[in-house]
Amino acid sequence: MPMFITLDGIDGGGKSTQIELLAHWLTAQGHKVQTHRDPGSTKLGTAVREILLHREDIPLANTTEMLLYMAARAQLVAENIRPALDAGYTIVCDRFLLANVVYQGSAGGLDIEALWQVGKIATAGCLPDVTIVLDIDPAIAASRIQRGQDRLEKRGIEYFRKVRDGFLAQLPCCPGRTAIVDANQDIQAIHQEIIAIVKKEIDSPTSRSFQPSRVR
Repeated sequence: MPMFITLDGIDGGGKSTQIELLAHWLTAQGHKVQTHRDPGSTKLGTAVREILLHREDIPLANTTEMLLYMAARAQLVAENIRPALDAGYTIVCDRFLLANVVYQGSAGGLDIEALWQVGKIATAGCLPDVTIVLDIDPAIAASRIQRGQDRLEKRGIEYFRKVRDGFLAQLPCCPGRTAIVDANQDIQAIHQEIIAIVKKEIDSPTSRSFQPSRVR
């Protein structure tokens, strides 16, 4: 049975490594697997990602930034995710709608309820079966990042404390199965926790119906 799985959390939590490990494990279990990132994985998504993260010469209002993320996601769903799920692939995606709600809503000040509703339109109801947040202290996460900072990362530690709090507050609003994994553990310990979460979905699928609710 195909699944749609997303891993999220602030940068520095090890998402890329865990996505690769999970994809290998799923393949070994007999799944056809595709990995994607949001924004990205399409020509439009890659172009939008460049603007959002690296084109500091282009000013972006908060609402503009949010809508660019939504547009990239809409294209990702239409071009890659929906066709792959229909063809029987399991999708593992680096970020999805939750990140948009958290970064532009919880930390950015936009209306959270409105972001969930815009996201419902952008995704055409194609939402994850499993959403896993890799949770880590922002100061530790920042110390792990060796490359130069992108536009978002330059917003500072207080912004990312709001982001972390937003992930913890908004995760229960996601459809399907949700989980928080401590990203301070070693790589294999994190991987084993993720496998256990995904196995639960394989054994007992949940509904991915979209029912956003207020912050709890």
